[in-house]
Amino acid sequence: MPALPDRIPSVSRDLLIAKLKTILPSDAVLTSDETLRPYECDGLSAYRQLPMLAVLPKTIDEVVQIMQVAQETGTKVVARGSGTGLSGGATPLGDGILMSLAKFNQVVKIDPLARTAVVQSGVRNLKISEDVAPLNLYYAPDPSSQIACSIGGNVAENSGGVHCLKYGLTIHNILKIEVVTIRGEQVTVGSDALDAPGYDLLALMTGSEGMLGITTEITVKLTPKPQLARVVMASFDDVEKAGNAVANVIGAGIIPAGLEMMDKLATEAVEGFVHADYDLNAEAILLCESDGTPEEVAEEIAKMEAVMRASGATGIRVSNNEIERLRFWSGRKAAFPAVGRISPDYYCIDGSIPRRALAAVLKRTAELSIKYNLRCANVFHAGDGNLHPLILYDANIGGELEKTEAFAADILELCIEYGGTITGEHGVGIEKINQMCSQFSDGERETFFAIKRAFDSDMLLNPGKVIPSLARCAEYGRMRVHQGQLPYAEIPRF
Repeated sequence: MPALPDRIPSVSRDLLIAKLKTILPSDAVLTSDETLRPYECDGLSAYRQLPMLAVLPKTIDEVVQIMQVAQETGTKVVARGSGTGLSGGATPLGDGILMSLAKFNQVVKIDPLARTAVVQSGVRNLKISEDVAPLNLYYAPDPSSQIACSIGGNVAENSGGVHCLKYGLTIHNILKIEVVTIRGEQVTVGSDALDAPGYDLLALMTGSEGMLGITTEITVKLTPKPQLARVVMASFDDVEKAGNAVANVIGAGIIPAGLEMMDKLATEAVEGFVHADYDLNAEAILLCESDGTPEEVAEEIAKMEAVMRASGATGIRVSNNEIERLRFWSGRKAAFPAVGRISPDYYCIDGSIPRRALAAVLKRTAELSIKYNLRCANVFHAGDGNLHPLILYDANIGGELEKTEAFAADILELCIEYGGTITGEHGVGIEKINQMCSQFSDGERETFFAIKRAFDSDMLLNPGKVIPSLARCAEYGRMRVHQGQLPYAEIPRF
């Protein structure tokens, strides 16, 4: 399999800018370093690259024409939503166009009878719920960044959130998307009906990280608000006991609305930030939510408490009202910025493992923390086995970023070892591209490339991300053999 082509636009930058300015207003084509600086990275801020130029279309017709120009000139395109992604999926290319969908920020239509909403891709996740709240509805997927992240970005990464255990990921909460291909064709993927004819392209596009097309509009499903929701907060004197408790809850036939875990380092950081009233003596806490009718909630809460006690909980508290419930969740939602208060830098990764392996993987992660002499705060969607280790480091100390990368790579390799996968909801981007070599065979990766070529034969949409070349995987394998681990900064990303 050939390496991804390092294409150079067949026209000069100045001519490309001139072409784009016939499509867009001059202030929607950004070319100076000063105006491009805000787009140099996404939430994976350790890696930065100024794009050749950035465009801010406002209409689908503008997107169509931009894509046609890119196709005609052989220019790479990276789409960007709110820039909150954590795997470098929106990291721009120095020889490509960065297309921001920030101006696609309208809620187009709300249908309370069908319980759907049609929204443009730049609409914030939380805005959907805010707009439909008077109808006693909401949009269920709730990533921690929901106050800022865009629904188009959620589709690109198949994002989840703290309530994904019961209500599903993005793919389970959308019906159709409007997409513009690299050739400038407008395509509808999915259907307003419960199913669409032909192959399930909606599932293929969701989580494709901007490699197959540009999503401009999404039809989302809306969920009725439950009559009541309460949270059980259980404390444990041992992280492994908390991990086992998660498996025991699910094993008891309980499907909570949310089941989250935080270790002591994370709760200490959070408590000083948002004062969520967490137990700071606990080595780990679980947040387990039940929702439904008052009768259903009361019965489920009783079952949860019994399982937690049998699993070794040292303390249990149940939210008494909505204010207290939201306060308990506020700490989990604020975990990432809170950790930023106790360390100059942090590196957030995600991987998924079977729930039965939680305790073992947490123990191995603690051993890696000692090995690399780096603190690691564990915050994750425990109910579905989606880990979010936060490795704390100081980029001002020489070699610490590389050491952090090696630590992160080892955690991802652990996920594979225990029968899991290297990503849950953050995507692969550039962050995990080396571990794709461990997760998938040469033949499987070539199939991924074949799918991409079917949509984008010239490899112009977000190239160099997600799927590693055969040569890259060979190099990764050699370096792991010789070094025991691989700081992926040592391999060119693009």
